[in-house]
Amino acid sequence: MKEKTRIYLRWGVAGLALLFMGIGAVRGELLIVWMKAINVCLECIGIG
Repeated sequence: MKEKTRIYLRWGVAGLALLFMGIGAVRGELLIVWMKAINVCLECIGIG
């Protein structure tokens, strides 16, 4: 693969990832993911 194609592909994937993260944040999924992360951490430590 040519170097220029790799660069465009890399930036395209990064842009797509940011777009999907933005869509998820707008839909309120950030809070859901945050709560699940807290629950997993508390279960691993043994507090919850």
